[in-house]
Amino acid sequence: MILIALGANLPGPDGRDALHTCRAAAAALDALPGLRLRALSRWYATAPVPPTPDAPDYVNGVARLVSRPGAAPPDPAALLAGLQQIEQRFGRVRPYPNAPRTLDLDLIDLDGALRDTPDPILPHPRTHLRAFVLAPLADVAPGWVHPRIGEKVAALLASLGPDGIRVLA
Repeated sequence: MILIALGANLPGPDGRDALHTCRAAAAALDALPGLRLRALSRWYATAPVPPTPDAPDYVNGVARLVSRPGAAPPDPAALLAGLQQIEQRFGRVRPYPNAPRTLDLDLIDLDGALRDTPDPILPHPRTHLRAFVLAPLADVAPGWVHPRIGEKVAALLASLGPDGIRVLA
């Protein structure tokens, strides 16, 4: 199972809101070579982490992908490059760490792989610390166990609490 976190808090280059951008990005994930979108979480609104004055709330979700029948398992670095290409298509710039953004795609898990080298580190090194990732992850993979920590998503989310996270209608 491949888990991708989606987030945005700025309008896209077309001027449409962050929710529209996240929905369009989810469709773009389904077009990645050799992969198929199998599930998409509900969309959540969350405050920026760390708190950023005057920054709008984020829209967050998680997509669950699988390899298409007959396709080779994705290479982590190639998949990350594909995610970054989608981000660029939606106007992503990186002026400074934790800057507001038009789109953020994070590779959370790639079939339980443990990878310590950068680009990407797997599982994503801050997944277990982010309720805004864990809440939507629980929607698409309620039985997911953190490959490094060995804790279920429900226990990880309970340890953080879902404060400040609300489901978008």
